[in-house]
Amino acid sequence: MSWKGEFYGAFQFDPCPPPSIEDSQMPLSVENGLSPKGHPKVLVSNHVTPPKPEICQLELCLSLRLLFVLYSDGQLVSCSISKKGLKQVDCIKAEKRLGSGDAVCTSVAIEQQILAVGTRRGTVELYDLADSGSHIRTVSLYDWGYSMDDTGPVSCIAWTPDNSVFAVGWKLRGLTVWSVSGCRLMSTIRQIGLSSVSSPITKPNHDCKYEPLMGGTSLMQWDEYGYRLYAIEGESSERIISFSFGKCCLSRGVSDSRQVIYGEDRLLIVQSEETDELKMLHLNLPVSYISQNWPVQHVAASQDGMYLAVAGLHGLILYDIRLKRWRVFGDVTQEQKIQCKGLLWLGKIVVVCNYIVSSNTYELLFYPRYHLDQSSLLYRKPLLAQPMVMDVYQDYVLVTYRPFDVHIFHVKLFGDLSPSGNPDLQLSAVRELSIMTAKSHPAAMRFIPDQIPRESISNNYISSSSDSLRREPARCLILRANGELSLLDLDDGRERNLTDSVELFWVTCGQSEDKTNLIEEVSWLDYGHRGMQVWYPSPGANSFKQEDFLQLDPELEFDREVYPLGLLPNAGVVVGVSQRMSFSAGSEFPCFEPSPQAQTILHCLLRHLLQRDKIEEALRLADLSAEKPHFSHCLEWLLFTVFEADISRPNASKNQLSVPKHAKSTLLEKTCDLIRNFPEYLDVVVSVARKTDGRHWADLFSAAGRSTELFEECFQRRWYRTAACYILVIAKLEGPAVSQYCALRLLQATLDESLYELAGELVRFLLRSGREYDQASSDSDKLSPRFLGYFLFRSSERKQSLDKSGSFKEPSAHITSVKNILENHASYLMSGKELSKLVAFVKGTQFDLVEYLQRERYGSARLENFASGLELISQKLQMETLQSRLDADFLLAHMCSVKFKEWIVVLATLLRRSEVLFDLFRHDVRLWNAYSTTLQSHPTFVEYQDLLEDLEQKLSSIANTE
Repeated sequence: MSWKGEFYGAFQFDPCPPPSIEDSQMPLSVENGLSPKGHPKVLVSNHVTPPKPEICQLELCLSLRLLFVLYSDGQLVSCSISKKGLKQVDCIKAEKRLGSGDAVCTSVAIEQQILAVGTRRGTVELYDLADSGSHIRTVSLYDWGYSMDDTGPVSCIAWTPDNSVFAVGWKLRGLTVWSVSGCRLMSTIRQIGLSSVSSPITKPNHDCKYEPLMGGTSLMQWDEYGYRLYAIEGESSERIISFSFGKCCLSRGVSDSRQVIYGEDRLLIVQSEETDELKMLHLNLPVSYISQNWPVQHVAASQDGMYLAVAGLHGLILYDIRLKRWRVFGDVTQEQKIQCKGLLWLGKIVVVCNYIVSSNTYELLFYPRYHLDQSSLLYRKPLLAQPMVMDVYQDYVLVTYRPFDVHIFHVKLFGDLSPSGNPDLQLSAVRELSIMTAKSHPAAMRFIPDQIPRESISNNYISSSSDSLRREPARCLILRANGELSLLDLDDGRERNLTDSVELFWVTCGQSEDKTNLIEEVSWLDYGHRGMQVWYPSPGANSFKQEDFLQLDPELEFDREVYPLGLLPNAGVVVGVSQRMSFSAGSEFPCFEPSPQAQTILHCLLRHLLQRDKIEEALRLADLSAEKPHFSHCLEWLLFTVFEADISRPNASKNQLSVPKHAKSTLLEKTCDLIRNFPEYLDVVVSVARKTDGRHWADLFSAAGRSTELFEECFQRRWYRTAACYILVIAKLEGPAVSQYCALRLLQATLDESLYELAGELVRFLLRSGREYDQASSDSDKLSPRFLGYFLFRSSERKQSLDKSGSFKEPSAHITSVKNILENHASYLMSGKELSKLVAFVKGTQFDLVEYLQRERYGSARLENFASGLELISQKLQMETLQSRLDADFLLAHMCSVKFKEWIVVLATLLRRSEVLFDLFRHDVRLWNAYSTTLQSHPTFVEYQDLLEDLEQKLSSIANTE
């Protein structure tokens, strides 16, 4: 029926399309492996007549001439309609079934031509309506550890007005927002772990912090501008929950210092601090402007990132980030005449695409950034119609109209751009293209400048109007609404398809004349469901017409919770944002916080340059990045990826043997040569070795250098931890004898530097490798328990092992060497009474201190004099610190086990352990007399008088009793 009440007629059709169509379409039902396993397709049998299903949802897309009919049994049927919509009832035809028979709700993104289908399994299936309803991908919380048992089936799906994002609500619990590429932007369901601990049905106590929509989501709706999502909880329909969102400012994408997210009344600026940490700055718009012109509709950052242009419902305002100052129209009537439909920065000029309501026309307004007023307007350019997309590069402005007309203007500025300079701006049309295409309309276009070598910039750059640098761009990138990315030649109008399923892209070449730009060698980057893709210009005279674009780096796959905002070319990182949850005492629900993240692309750029034999450029790029955080990680990742690719090639080792010595260096060798210029080289090589299979180490070290030489370099630099990592490599490549020799040298050096934990690791390696070596060379494995016990076990275990091997041969040479090194060091520490170091040494190396003390009772462990010993050891062990008291306790326990009276008396006195001293003196009166006389005769021991009195009292009471 029409709105006027006119009856057009009724229609009824078979929900099961003809078998031929059905058979051809059913393979679309999730055979791509993207859907969770274990959920078979639901098919309706033709032999048994089921109960007649009810129609539970209709979705009409007039522009696509499609009507989607959803039945209560889960069947989804696509129907074709006439150009006039539903008026001609007889033209409504059932075409095909979509999905796998378990659909519960649908929603269409008309701009993207995507159908989203929610299922009983809790997943959302996306179908491409431009490609006969083919399956694109499945989106679900399965990868985050939540199954249908937690969330229940999908209850509703809602697309934002611009069709870039969709929200999914479930029947039993929660709501999640995804980008069209499948990046999870926001979720109310708390990420506890791989499995949800809390039940989806029972609601926790209201006193506790709990997540919103615990009772499921029954309805959702975005606002007109896509800033707010309103949701109604399934069990409590008396209230509406509102979620506030920010949009990514992607008008330029490449910034030296910051990216911008804008909300309905504020800006969120991602700033990279001097500490290289990313921080989010909330910038509230002036109330005087935003209260009259709510909400924010357009934001553009200047090329240097220092100025922001913001436009609401009317007018615009500018923000100077350095001075933290806003600039607004002084005349409100002028502000109200501007309805901004697009913003661009042309150097120090802001370009506004203005809609004139009275005449229903569009124009470009050029304002200098120093003054927003009609009197300062530099130029007014009437436009033919509403622009689809616009772009600017240096002095050139691109404007595109429907269906696909491209106009390029050249801007010339005469005079000084200042209030006193009386500037004059002229605009001339330099190119007009009218392209016939049946593709979807462009969502974004960017000029691709011809790349000029940096040397020519430094030599020829005289003024900003230098002709050699201001050449008109001959190409531009086009991103269409359906995600297709293509390259348009502006000379002949030919368009070349590059890839599909792209959501964002950033042109990087020619965007910065700064010599610290790390991404100058890249043409552009794009982001979609595959993650990041980096595009490099091909070698040759005409780099954009060759077919081998060298699109690399599949490992640049962003975390699916991090949405990329743009690039920091001077840091070589991609900046993204992800959701974090925090809890506040004054709020029933958690707070959702956008948190900035960074991912480096430096290793991709270096590998690209090395592949092109641009060795000097790679070295310069690495030099620029050497002070950046994670530089060492980037080098390691570079070597790892190159090495992995090298060893995964078929017959890699055979090819390597057949290559003559004078042949061209391999990429692995070039990578090693590059990293060798930096002190991180030794760490990077051994880190990569530890991450790869030992069977391939020979290939790695044939390019990186001999393992013993790298070890020696670490040893000379006193990088003992890194040197220790090379020991296993040497054992594998050079044999056990060489590795044991290196390990013994390193053991001595680590002991000298008091690196006892590392020394302990070396001792364990030497005993283990020595045992294996002995077993391989002779039948001497019976010795190993005895010698292992000698170093590693406690005294009781050691005695047992000694008893079992009553007759044994002489220890092997390396065992003797380890034993001598450890004993010499113990003697050195004991002689110098370095007791804290001794304790750390014993604990780190598991040296058998008891056996050593028994043997060295009259040697290095001997105390010559009680008084001097007490004085010396109290100086060495600062008893006011907890660690020293623990060390003294450790030593006292060992001295007691070997009944070393001199040491027991000294340590028990320092620790004021009267019970130990009492037990000792009650059986030895002579020792007690000597002890009390010594403490009383030395004025330095006056602090122990209370201990002496306590002991005297205890001993006298015992004497009286006896």
